[in-house]
Amino acid sequence: MTIKAVVFDVGECLVDETREFGTWADWLGVPRHTFAARLGAVIAQGRDYRETFQVFSPGFDLYEEREKRAAPGRPEWFGEDDLYPDVRPALARLRADGLWLAIAGNQTVRSGAILRGLFTGDVDLIGTSDDWGASKPDPAFFERVAEAVPAEPGEILYVGDRLDNDVLPARAAGMRTALIRRGPWGWIQQHDRAAARATFRIDSLSELPELIAKDNAAGS
Repeated sequence: MTIKAVVFDVGECLVDETREFGTWADWLGVPRHTFAARLGAVIAQGRDYRETFQVFSPGFDLYEEREKRAAPGRPEWFGEDDLYPDVRPALARLRADGLWLAIAGNQTVRSGAILRGLFTGDVDLIGTSDDWGASKPDPAFFERVAEAVPAEPGEILYVGDRLDNDVLPARAAGMRTALIRRGPWGWIQQHDRAAARATFRIDSLSELPELIAKDNAAGS
């Protein structure tokens, strides 16, 4: 099968989350480097990243705290400056190559609105876990992706920075996958044996157009 559609994760695939994690450290009142170090340790141990918050604030509820931040005008936010520099050129090249494009990740309704503002006209679909009522790595999330994309699962390439949330569940759903090495998960999980199960392993989204073109040529 040839690749006809590319679906992108959000955090550390399109959006550099350095600033956002920093604002959470500020909200918790801990040094940013301390929060980052603990986050890395939690990821390296294969645990849920939300456990990081529990270290500094036992009983911390991420959804509740998001609303508390929003009330005084400090909601979760990201903008053009938080996009990785390869994002816009890669999307433009992939669209020029005739591929159907989507963004789908574990994001809130508020984040979904931000994404739609940033990528209007750049992609064909934006879907979030809050929109769909299913979060990665739940198979139901990837079922929703498959339903939304006008291609067979084997013709869909899902691109993400995580093995546990992106590559492995997307592969289990019959999709092709690309693991991008950036952000804490990308760097920490790169040596995991399961990384070899990704269709492509990349350091930049700019690598995708050529890799897809070669793969499609070989499979045609």
